[in-house]
Amino acid sequence: MQFAEDKFRSTVRGCPSAVAGGGRVGWPFVAAYALAYTGMWMALLSPVLVGLTLRIRAIDPVHAASDLSLVMGMGALLALFGNPFFGHLSDRTTWRHGMRRPWLLGGALGGMAGLALVAQATSVAQILVGWCITQLAYNAELAALVAILPDQVPQRQRGTVSGIIGVSLPVGMVAGTFLVQAMAGSTLAMFLVPATIAVACAAWLVWLLPDRRLPPSQRPHYDLRELLDCFWINPRRFPDFGWAWGSRFLLFAGVATLLTYQGLYLMEHQGRTPAEVPRLIFLSTLVQACTVTVFSVVGGRLSDSAGRRKVFVAAAALIYALALLVIAFAASYAWFLVGMALTGAGQGMYLAVHLALVTDVLPDSETHAARNLGILNIANVLPQSLVPALAPAVLAASGGYAALFVIAAILVALGAWAIRPVRGVG
Repeated sequence: MQFAEDKFRSTVRGCPSAVAGGGRVGWPFVAAYALAYTGMWMALLSPVLVGLTLRIRAIDPVHAASDLSLVMGMGALLALFGNPFFGHLSDRTTWRHGMRRPWLLGGALGGMAGLALVAQATSVAQILVGWCITQLAYNAELAALVAILPDQVPQRQRGTVSGIIGVSLPVGMVAGTFLVQAMAGSTLAMFLVPATIAVACAAWLVWLLPDRRLPPSQRPHYDLRELLDCFWINPRRFPDFGWAWGSRFLLFAGVATLLTYQGLYLMEHQGRTPAEVPRLIFLSTLVQACTVTVFSVVGGRLSDSAGRRKVFVAAAALIYALALLVIAFAASYAWFLVGMALTGAGQGMYLAVHLALVTDVLPDSETHAARNLGILNIANVLPQSLVPALAPAVLAASGGYAALFVIAAILVALGAWAIRPVRGVG
């Protein structure tokens, strides 16, 4: 493959020198970057929101909740280790075309293969294997994507670019659920059309990216300690990163609860039929996407303008906690939509500003950006494993979903408090 790197460098100041020299990244680069994120989220989250629930319920309707918990939990567990591990490999990649490119395209292709297996599965075990492959592959792509922010974007633009990237999540969710709804008659198309779009978006970014290169002579020594470092940053040595990690973990406990159980919530708590669920989740995701888009972009820009991060992160977490309480006690689908709109406001602002905050306090950002941001991603995926493991006990003890969402709201509110001790940023 012949990359258009020299041409792109002359058009977009989005290369590593922009960070080192205080330049600015251009909008063509930001657009390609955002679309790659959008395609990945479209392919990865559509199964979470709709596809997996429907596939599992069709195969084993009696044990759908426990089967879904098993599949989601195991996939998240592999993502937990896969993201920082692949991030570490990306930091050590000495390919002559760059450190991030092979993981961007390889991850997108691997994710498509995993989703093809899920789409054609005839048992829960086959769905489990396919979903584990999908999670590993897309987390390899995500590790490379997230490292591009400190690689390419100067500090004064990170809030703005993070806000734009934050929009990719709801856009991907809406587009993915729309495709699932439109292609409900074809299980294979339901899973593979979003995956194909993800590959195309990753390929465009690979084509344009002015990627960093690591000479083989500069690749660090690799041993067992280096491997273990893929999964750990000492919070006593780097307390700001530790507190930021804890806040994100608590926020994503709420996100994981909503993502995993909203389909069953609509069927079992609000009495909706399985046939209605794709349309209802598409509508709720569309409502959420609108508020995520507004609050992500506005929150990121306001944070850059004010030169402050913590107050925006804490406020966003409290909004998300309030949203979960609204959903917990929603007496109708209309109130559920109100709650989803509030989750979008909180999530949009939180993800935009929190990522900028983390890159501001990131340890060893020059040499271990992907690895350390992969460790941050553990805070995203660990709740996706823990919540499905613990939620069945909560549901059995409480007899419904209200208690589950109340507990999630409390955890998210604690995430607002956890950002207060961060000292490296305002």
